[in-house]
Amino acid sequence: MKFSSLTKRISGTGADAWLTHYEAVAARTRGEDVIVLSVGDPDIDTPAPVLERAIEQLRRGDTHYVAAAGRLELRQASARAHAARTGQAVGAENVVYLAGAQNALFVASLCLLGPGDEVVTFEPMYPTYPATLEVGGARMVCAPTDAGLRPDLAALAALVTSRTRAILWASPNNPSGFVFNEAELAVIGELARRHDLWLIADEVYAGLAPGGRVPGLAARLPEQVVTLGSLSKSHAMTGWRAGWLVGPRELAVNAELLAMCMLFGLPGFVQEAAITALGIAPEAEQRTREYCRMRQQRFTAGLRGIGGLRPIEPEAGMFMLIDVSATGLSGREFVRALYGSQKVSVMDGAAFGAATAHCVRVCFATDESGIDSACERIRRFCATGLSGTCAAAR
Repeated sequence: MKFSSLTKRISGTGADAWLTHYEAVAARTRGEDVIVLSVGDPDIDTPAPVLERAIEQLRRGDTHYVAAAGRLELRQASARAHAARTGQAVGAENVVYLAGAQNALFVASLCLLGPGDEVVTFEPMYPTYPATLEVGGARMVCAPTDAGLRPDLAALAALVTSRTRAILWASPNNPSGFVFNEAELAVIGELARRHDLWLIADEVYAGLAPGGRVPGLAARLPEQVVTLGSLSKSHAMTGWRAGWLVGPRELAVNAELLAMCMLFGLPGFVQEAAITALGIAPEAEQRTREYCRMRQQRFTAGLRGIGGLRPIEPEAGMFMLIDVSATGLSGREFVRALYGSQKVSVMDGAAFGAATAHCVRVCFATDESGIDSACERIRRFCATGLSGTCAAAR
Protein backbone atom coordinates (compact mmCIF):
# COMPACT_ATOMS: atom_id res chain seq x y z
CA MET A 1 0.00 0.00 0.00
CA LYS A 2 1.16 3.53 -0.76
CA PHE A 3 1.34 6.56 1.49
CA SER A 4 1.19 10.24 0.54
CA SER A 5 4.33 12.27 -0.01
CA LEU A 6 3.52 14.01 3.28
CA THR A 7 4.95 11.06 5.22
CA LYS A 8 8.40 11.80 3.81
CA ARG A 9 8.22 15.47 4.71
CA ILE A 10 7.18 14.98 8.32
CA SER A 11 10.10 12.72 9.18
CA GLY A 12 12.57 15.62 8.96
CA THR A 13 16.34 15.33 9.06
CA GLY A 14 16.81 15.48 12.83
CA ALA A 15 14.68 12.52 13.87
CA ASP A 16 17.67 10.22 14.46
CA ALA A 17 19.07 12.67 17.01
CA TRP A 18 16.46 11.51 19.52
CA LEU A 19 17.45 7.84 19.42
CA THR A 20 19.95 8.07 22.28
CA HIS A 21 17.45 10.12 24.28
CA TYR A 22 14.71 7.53 23.83
CA GLU A 23 17.15 4.78 24.72
CA ALA A 24 18.11 6.62 27.91
CA VAL A 25 14.50 7.31 28.91
CA ALA A 26 13.63 3.63 28.42
CA ALA A 27 16.61 2.63 30.55
CA ARG A 28 15.62 5.09 33.28
CA THR A 29 12.09 3.67 33.25
CA ARG A 30 13.60 0.24 33.85
CA GLY A 31 15.37 1.64 36.90
CA GLU A 32 18.85 1.81 35.40
CA ASP A 33 21.39 4.40 36.53
CA VAL A 34 21.24 6.90 33.67
CA ILE A 35 21.32 10.70 33.57
CA VAL A 36 19.09 12.36 30.97
CA LEU A 37 20.27 15.81 29.86
CA SER A 38 18.85 15.54 26.36
CA VAL A 39 15.45 17.19 26.69
CA GLY A 40 14.22 20.60 27.86
CA ASP A 41 11.90 19.54 30.65
CA PRO A 42 12.76 21.51 33.81
CA ASP A 43 13.03 19.45 36.96
CA ILE A 44 10.71 21.69 38.97
CA ASP A 45 7.02 21.37 39.75
CA THR A 46 4.22 23.22 38.02
CA PRO A 47 3.22 26.11 40.34
CA ALA A 48 0.76 24.92 42.98
CA PRO A 49 -2.01 27.45 42.14
CA VAL A 50 -2.02 26.21 38.54
CA LEU A 51 -2.28 22.60 39.63
CA GLU A 52 -5.03 23.35 42.13
CA ARG A 53 -7.06 25.26 39.54
CA ALA A 54 -6.93 22.32 37.14
CA ILE A 55 -8.02 19.89 39.88
CA GLU A 56 -10.83 22.22 40.94
CA GLN A 57 -12.13 22.45 37.36
CA LEU A 58 -11.91 18.69 36.88
CA ARG A 59 -14.07 18.19 39.96
CA ARG A 60 -16.55 20.70 38.59
CA GLY A 61 -16.89 18.64 35.43
CA ASP A 62 -14.97 20.93 33.08
CA THR A 63 -14.35 18.07 30.66
CA HIS A 64 -16.62 18.93 27.73
CA TYR A 65 -16.18 20.65 24.37
CA VAL A 66 -14.79 24.18 24.32
CA ALA A 67 -14.28 26.79 21.60
CA ALA A 68 -11.74 25.76 18.96
CA ALA A 69 -9.72 28.98 19.34
CA GLY A 70 -9.70 28.77 23.12
CA ARG A 71 -11.89 30.33 25.77
CA LEU A 72 -12.34 34.08 25.56
CA GLU A 73 -10.89 34.63 29.04
CA LEU A 74 -7.76 32.69 28.14
CA ARG A 75 -7.26 34.52 24.87
CA GLN A 76 -7.74 37.84 26.68
CA ALA A 77 -5.14 36.83 29.27
CA SER A 78 -2.72 35.74 26.54
CA ALA A 79 -3.25 39.04 24.72
CA ARG A 80 -2.50 41.01 27.89
CA ALA A 81 0.65 38.99 28.54
CA HIS A 82 1.78 39.45 24.94
CA ALA A 83 1.15 43.21 25.05
CA ALA A 84 3.10 43.54 28.29
CA ARG A 85 6.04 41.58 26.88
CA THR A 86 6.20 43.05 23.35
CA GLY A 87 4.47 46.44 23.48
CA GLN A 88 2.09 45.36 20.70
CA ALA A 89 -1.55 46.24 21.34
CA VAL A 90 -3.61 43.10 20.68
CA GLY A 91 -6.87 41.61 21.84
CA ALA A 92 -8.45 38.19 22.15
CA GLU A 93 -9.29 38.30 18.44
CA ASN A 94 -5.56 38.10 17.66
CA VAL A 95 -4.93 34.96 19.74
CA VAL A 96 -5.53 31.28 19.03
CA TYR A 97 -4.82 28.80 21.84
CA LEU A 98 -3.17 25.59 20.64
CA ALA A 99 -1.51 22.40 21.91
CA GLY A 100 1.86 23.98 22.66
CA ALA A 101 4.14 26.20 20.60
CA GLN A 102 5.13 23.26 18.39
CA ASN A 103 1.49 22.91 17.33
CA ALA A 104 1.27 26.68 16.91
CA LEU A 105 4.23 26.64 14.51
CA PHE A 106 2.64 23.76 12.59
CA VAL A 107 -0.59 25.73 12.23
CA ALA A 108 1.26 28.90 11.23
CA SER A 109 3.26 27.06 8.58
CA LEU A 110 0.12 25.62 6.98
CA CYS A 111 -1.64 29.00 7.03
CA LEU A 112 1.29 31.03 5.69
CA LEU A 113 3.32 28.71 3.44
CA GLY A 114 2.36 26.64 0.42
CA PRO A 115 3.97 24.46 -2.24
CA GLY A 116 6.98 26.18 -3.78
CA ASP A 117 7.21 28.90 -1.12
CA GLU A 118 10.44 29.45 0.79
CA VAL A 119 10.98 30.33 4.44
CA VAL A 120 14.32 31.60 5.68
CA THR A 121 15.51 30.57 9.12
CA PHE A 122 18.75 30.42 11.07
CA GLU A 123 21.01 27.66 12.28
CA PRO A 124 21.20 26.35 14.88
CA MET A 125 17.49 25.53 15.06
CA TYR A 126 15.20 23.13 16.86
CA PRO A 127 15.23 19.72 15.10
CA THR A 128 11.51 19.68 14.26
CA TYR A 129 11.61 23.01 12.40
CA PRO A 130 12.44 21.54 8.97
CA ALA A 131 9.57 19.05 8.93
CA THR A 132 7.14 21.54 10.47
CA LEU A 133 7.96 24.27 7.96
CA GLU A 134 8.02 21.99 4.93
CA VAL A 135 4.93 19.96 5.78
CA GLY A 136 2.77 21.90 3.30
CA GLY A 137 5.29 21.73 0.46
CA ALA A 138 7.36 24.82 1.26
CA ARG A 139 11.16 24.79 1.29
CA MET A 140 13.33 25.89 4.20
CA VAL A 141 16.38 28.01 3.44
CA CYS A 142 19.06 28.22 6.14
CA ALA A 143 20.89 31.49 6.67
CA PRO A 144 24.57 31.09 7.52
CA THR A 145 25.99 31.97 10.92
CA ASP A 146 29.25 33.49 12.00
CA ALA A 147 31.85 31.83 14.23
CA GLY A 148 29.84 32.85 17.28
CA LEU A 149 26.71 31.14 15.93
CA ARG A 150 24.96 34.46 15.37
CA PRO A 151 23.22 35.17 12.03
CA ASP A 152 25.37 36.38 9.15
CA LEU A 153 23.39 39.53 8.37
CA ALA A 154 25.49 40.36 5.31
CA ALA A 155 24.42 37.09 3.69
CA LEU A 156 20.78 37.27 4.67
CA ALA A 157 19.48 39.60 1.95
CA ALA A 158 20.81 37.40 -0.85
CA LEU A 159 18.66 34.51 0.38
CA VAL A 160 15.41 36.41 -0.17
CA THR A 161 13.93 35.59 -3.58
CA SER A 162 10.57 35.94 -5.30
CA ARG A 163 9.58 32.68 -3.61
CA THR A 164 10.37 33.82 -0.08
CA ARG A 165 7.26 34.17 2.08
CA ALA A 166 8.57 34.29 5.64
CA ILE A 167 11.54 34.56 7.99
CA LEU A 168 11.53 32.52 11.20
CA TRP A 169 13.72 32.88 14.28
CA ALA A 170 13.71 31.74 17.90
CA SER A 171 14.79 34.08 20.66
CA PRO A 172 16.23 32.95 23.00
CA ASN A 173 17.55 30.35 20.63
CA ASN A 174 17.39 26.63 21.23
CA PRO A 175 20.09 25.23 21.45
CA SER A 176 22.54 28.14 21.70
CA GLY A 177 20.66 30.35 24.15
CA PHE A 178 21.58 33.54 22.33
CA VAL A 179 19.06 36.38 22.10
CA PHE A 180 18.52 38.27 18.84
CA ASN A 181 19.54 41.87 19.40
CA GLU A 182 18.04 45.11 18.10
CA ALA A 183 20.59 45.48 15.28
CA GLU A 184 19.91 41.97 13.98
CA LEU A 185 16.17 42.47 14.16
CA ALA A 186 16.42 45.81 12.38
CA VAL A 187 17.95 44.07 9.36
CA ILE A 188 15.28 41.35 9.44
CA GLY A 189 12.52 43.93 9.79
CA GLU A 190 13.78 46.00 6.86
CA LEU A 191 13.85 42.92 4.64
CA ALA A 192 10.30 42.09 5.70
CA ARG A 193 9.08 45.60 4.89
CA ARG A 194 10.84 45.65 1.53
CA HIS A 195 9.61 42.23 0.39
CA ASP A 196 6.25 41.93 2.23
CA LEU A 197 7.37 38.93 4.25
CA TRP A 198 5.77 37.21 7.19
CA LEU A 199 7.90 37.17 10.32
CA ILE A 200 7.49 34.20 12.68
CA ALA A 201 8.98 34.81 16.12
CA ASP A 202 9.29 31.74 18.36
CA GLU A 203 9.41 33.27 21.84
CA VAL A 204 8.82 30.13 23.89
CA TYR A 205 11.86 30.93 26.04
CA ALA A 206 11.29 34.71 26.23
CA GLY A 207 10.21 34.50 29.86
CA LEU A 208 13.61 33.04 30.72
CA ALA A 209 15.52 35.98 29.21
CA PRO A 210 16.75 38.76 31.51
CA GLY A 211 13.74 40.73 32.67
CA GLY A 212 11.39 38.21 31.05
CA ARG A 213 11.44 39.77 27.60
CA VAL A 214 13.45 39.89 24.38
CA PRO A 215 13.80 42.50 21.63
CA GLY A 216 11.13 42.00 18.96
CA LEU A 217 9.34 43.38 15.91
CA ALA A 218 5.70 42.71 16.79
CA ALA A 219 4.96 46.28 17.85
CA ARG A 220 6.68 47.73 14.77
CA LEU A 221 5.25 45.37 12.14
CA PRO A 222 1.96 44.20 13.65
CA GLU A 223 0.45 43.05 10.35
CA GLN A 224 3.45 40.90 9.46
CA VAL A 225 4.58 39.33 12.74
CA VAL A 226 3.31 36.03 14.14
CA THR A 227 4.48 35.35 17.70
CA LEU A 228 4.50 31.86 19.21
CA GLY A 229 4.24 31.49 22.97
CA SER A 230 3.91 28.75 25.55
CA LEU A 231 3.77 27.98 29.26
CA SER A 232 5.88 24.84 28.88
CA LYS A 233 9.26 26.20 29.91
CA SER A 234 8.46 29.29 31.94
CA HIS A 235 5.99 27.48 34.21
CA ALA A 236 7.37 23.92 34.05
CA MET A 237 4.22 22.83 32.19
CA THR A 238 5.68 20.83 29.30
CA GLY A 239 3.09 18.06 29.59
CA TRP A 240 0.10 20.41 29.75
CA ARG A 241 0.40 21.38 26.07
CA ALA A 242 -0.52 25.00 26.58
CA GLY A 243 0.61 27.34 23.80
CA TRP A 244 -0.69 29.94 21.39
CA LEU A 245 -0.03 32.12 18.41
CA VAL A 246 -0.61 35.87 18.22
CA GLY A 247 -0.98 37.58 14.85
CA PRO A 248 -3.20 39.66 12.59
CA ARG A 249 -6.93 39.02 12.88
CA GLU A 250 -7.21 37.34 9.47
CA LEU A 251 -4.49 34.87 10.38
CA ALA A 252 -6.25 34.09 13.67
CA VAL A 253 -9.46 33.33 11.75
CA ASN A 254 -7.63 30.90 9.47
CA ALA A 255 -5.76 29.34 12.37
CA GLU A 256 -9.05 28.79 14.21
CA LEU A 257 -10.51 27.00 11.18
CA LEU A 258 -7.45 24.76 11.05
CA ALA A 259 -7.70 24.13 14.79
CA MET A 260 -11.29 22.99 14.27
CA CYS A 261 -10.04 20.38 11.80
CA MET A 262 -7.15 19.23 13.99
CA LEU A 263 -8.15 19.67 17.63
CA PHE A 264 -11.75 20.87 17.93
CA GLY A 265 -10.83 22.57 21.15
CA LEU A 266 -8.51 21.66 24.00
CA PRO A 267 -9.37 20.60 27.58
CA GLY A 268 -11.26 23.27 29.45
CA PHE A 269 -9.69 22.43 32.81
CA VAL A 270 -6.22 22.97 31.28
CA GLN A 271 -7.34 26.30 29.82
CA GLU A 272 -8.54 27.45 33.23
CA ALA A 273 -5.20 26.43 34.70
CA ALA A 274 -3.45 28.37 31.93
CA ILE A 275 -5.39 31.49 32.88
CA THR A 276 -4.11 31.11 36.42
CA ALA A 277 -0.58 30.52 35.10
CA LEU A 278 -0.67 33.73 33.07
CA GLY A 279 -1.90 35.60 36.14
CA ILE A 280 1.22 34.60 38.09
CA ALA A 281 3.62 34.78 35.13
CA PRO A 282 6.05 37.34 36.60
CA GLU A 283 6.66 35.23 39.71
CA ALA A 284 6.72 31.91 37.83
CA GLU A 285 9.15 33.19 35.22
CA GLN A 286 11.42 34.72 37.84
CA ARG A 287 11.48 31.38 39.68
CA THR A 288 12.47 29.50 36.53
CA ARG A 289 15.03 32.14 35.47
CA GLU A 290 16.74 31.95 38.84
CA TYR A 291 16.62 28.15 38.79
CA CYS A 292 18.25 28.07 35.34
CA ARG A 293 20.83 30.71 36.26
CA MET A 294 22.02 28.74 39.27
CA ARG A 295 22.05 25.44 37.39
CA GLN A 296 23.98 26.96 34.49
CA GLN A 297 26.62 28.30 36.84
CA ARG A 298 26.90 24.93 38.56
CA PHE A 299 27.19 23.04 35.29
CA THR A 300 29.78 25.44 33.88
CA ALA A 301 31.84 25.13 37.05
CA GLY A 302 31.57 21.35 36.91
CA LEU A 303 32.94 21.26 33.36
CA ARG A 304 35.84 23.60 34.10
CA GLY A 305 39.20 22.11 33.28
CA ILE A 306 37.93 19.10 31.32
CA GLY A 307 40.27 18.64 28.40
CA GLY A 308 38.74 18.77 24.93
CA LEU A 309 35.53 20.55 25.97
CA ARG A 310 34.64 24.20 25.39
CA PRO A 311 31.30 25.23 26.92
CA ILE A 312 29.53 27.98 24.97
CA GLU A 313 27.65 29.84 27.67
CA PRO A 314 24.09 30.92 26.75
CA GLU A 315 22.52 34.32 27.28
CA ALA A 316 19.24 32.76 28.42
CA GLY A 317 17.27 29.54 28.54
CA MET A 318 18.03 26.08 29.88
CA PHE A 319 20.49 24.72 27.33
CA MET A 320 24.21 24.92 26.71
CA LEU A 321 26.23 23.92 23.69
CA ILE A 322 29.59 22.30 24.31
CA ASP A 323 32.19 22.30 21.53
CA VAL A 324 33.72 18.80 21.54
CA SER A 325 35.83 19.12 18.38
CA ALA A 326 39.09 19.09 20.37
CA THR A 327 38.29 15.53 21.49
CA GLY A 328 38.58 14.34 17.90
CA LEU A 329 34.94 13.28 17.87
CA SER A 330 31.95 14.76 16.10
CA GLY A 331 28.92 15.63 18.17
CA ARG A 332 27.20 12.40 17.16
CA GLU A 333 30.23 10.28 18.02
CA PHE A 334 30.61 11.99 21.38
CA VAL A 335 26.93 11.42 22.22
CA ARG A 336 27.04 7.71 21.48
CA ALA A 337 30.39 7.14 23.18
CA LEU A 338 29.45 9.11 26.30
CA TYR A 339 26.18 7.25 26.69
CA GLY A 340 27.78 3.88 26.00
CA SER A 341 30.52 4.52 28.55
CA GLN A 342 28.88 6.60 31.28
CA LYS A 343 25.11 6.45 30.66
CA VAL A 344 24.77 10.22 30.29
CA SER A 345 22.39 11.25 27.52
CA VAL A 346 23.03 14.53 25.68
CA MET A 347 21.96 15.74 22.22
CA ASP A 348 24.01 15.70 19.03
CA GLY A 349 24.63 19.25 17.87
CA ALA A 350 24.14 18.18 14.24
CA ALA A 351 20.45 17.76 15.00
CA PHE A 352 20.27 21.56 15.14
CA GLY A 353 22.14 22.09 11.87
CA ALA A 354 25.55 21.73 10.27
CA ALA A 355 26.83 24.80 12.12
CA THR A 356 26.80 22.88 15.42
CA ALA A 357 27.83 19.40 14.23
CA HIS A 358 30.99 19.79 16.33
CA CYS A 359 28.93 20.34 19.48
CA VAL A 360 26.61 18.56 21.86
CA ARG A 361 23.68 20.17 23.66
CA VAL A 362 22.98 19.65 27.34
CA CYS A 363 19.94 20.70 29.34
CA PHE A 364 21.08 21.91 32.75
CA ALA A 365 17.54 22.38 34.13
CA THR A 366 17.83 19.44 36.48
CA ASP A 367 18.60 18.80 40.14
CA GLU A 368 21.99 19.75 41.55
CA SER A 369 23.01 16.20 42.35
CA GLY A 370 22.25 15.19 38.76
CA ILE A 371 24.43 18.03 37.47
CA ASP A 372 27.30 17.08 39.76
CA SER A 373 27.09 13.43 38.83
CA ALA A 374 26.86 14.22 35.11
CA CYS A 375 29.93 16.45 35.24
CA GLU A 376 31.84 13.79 37.15
CA ARG A 377 30.95 11.16 34.56
CA ILE A 378 31.80 13.47 31.65
CA ARG A 379 35.15 14.28 33.29
CA ARG A 380 35.84 10.57 33.75
CA PHE A 381 34.88 9.83 30.15
CA CYS A 382 37.16 12.54 28.75
CA ALA A 383 40.04 11.57 31.06
CA THR A 384 40.02 7.80 30.74
CA GLY A 385 37.38 6.51 28.39
CA LEU A 386 37.67 8.76 25.38
CA SER A 387 40.50 7.06 23.51
CA GLY A 388 39.06 3.61 24.05
CA THR A 389 35.65 4.54 22.66
CA CYS A 390 36.62 6.62 19.62
CA ALA A 391 36.82 3.63 17.32
CA ALA A 392 33.55 2.18 18.54
CA ALA A 393 31.78 5.53 18.14
CA ARG A 394 32.88 5.74 14.54
